[in-house]
Amino acid sequence: MRIQFPPAGPRLSGGRRALLAAPLGLIAVIMVADLATGPDIHLGPLLVVAPALTATFGSARLTAAIGVVAVTAQIILGVLFGRTSTADHQTQTAALFLATAFLVAFRAVHERHEQALDRARWVADVAQKVLFKPLPAQIGPLELASAYVAAEAEAQIGGDLYAAVRAKDATRVMIGDCRGKGFTAVGDAALLLGAFRAAAHRFPPLPRLVAHLHNTVYWESQEPADDLAAGEGFVTAAVLEIPDGLPRVHVIDCGHPPPLLVRGGEVVPLEVPDPYLPLGLGTATTEADYVAETFDFPDGDLLLLYTDGVIEARDAHGAFYPLTERLASWGERDPRRLVRRLHEDLLAHAGGSLGDDAALIAIRRKP
Repeated sequence: MRIQFPPAGPRLSGGRRALLAAPLGLIAVIMVADLATGPDIHLGPLLVVAPALTATFGSARLTAAIGVVAVTAQIILGVLFGRTSTADHQTQTAALFLATAFLVAFRAVHERHEQALDRARWVADVAQKVLFKPLPAQIGPLELASAYVAAEAEAQIGGDLYAAVRAKDATRVMIGDCRGKGFTAVGDAALLLGAFRAAAHRFPPLPRLVAHLHNTVYWESQEPADDLAAGEGFVTAAVLEIPDGLPRVHVIDCGHPPPLLVRGGEVVPLEVPDPYLPLGLGTATTEADYVAETFDFPDGDLLLLYTDGVIEARDAHGAFYPLTERLASWGERDPRRLVRRLHEDLLAHAGGSLGDDAALIAIRRKP
């Protein structure tokens, strides 16, 4: 398979082409003003404004082209005033040329940086589509909605993860948070998502599925590696099974924040008495090491899964995001509207950016 990267290099859009009139107009105005004021006042040095302005929106080539026009205008002014052979005019022309060369070099470096960012964004977008397949709006009798916010600047993916698959007459859902950030966390997320999707479809008992997930992370952390973080990986996760025909949800919580059940104006945390260790911590396990807790999940109720990036988001005064209070006051019943509203409110609370990745899944059993 051949991967096609997005076209490299800046392109001048229609709006930016209109901006091109500004530096050209400045050159014309400066020339006219210089001619009007006579030979005793030299306005030629102001021509450097034209390539400087062009560098803010145009490419290195365009900046160089405007610089050539500006230098040419400076030479024409010298010819018209008969001062091309003077040291003053030659110094001004040389200074304008050197300033233009500096602006072109600066713009070229900036373009390479922009191209690298564009490719990084493109790779992140592709990776996100591969790792985090968009959850369908409906799976069996369930309505779903999800959102993901990466904390890393310029990134679209991080160490949080979620997935949902159909397995016989039930739906299995996983949400998790990998230790750390960056490529190590993304790699752990990819590993766990692949293991979950491959095993959940075969419909092993939920404890066996969780043991498989734990062992996948555990044995991966034992592999020799040059990374200093090797051997320290673990994932907090909640793995759920929601039967189609029963108003129940089975939960195995491995060190993850408890799901929240929204029923009218009431919000009930589905807390297990004794959460298990995060996936990958400790030693290898078997299905005998896990027991699923069962909770009521009747028609019309809404279940919210989230990562700690949500409840640990702070405002300007250091206050944590009041997730439970928000859910109780809104009384929202539609998963998509809830996720959208929660996403917007969370970013507003945190001042537009989060200190940690955050993931959300809202699930509603259709009446």
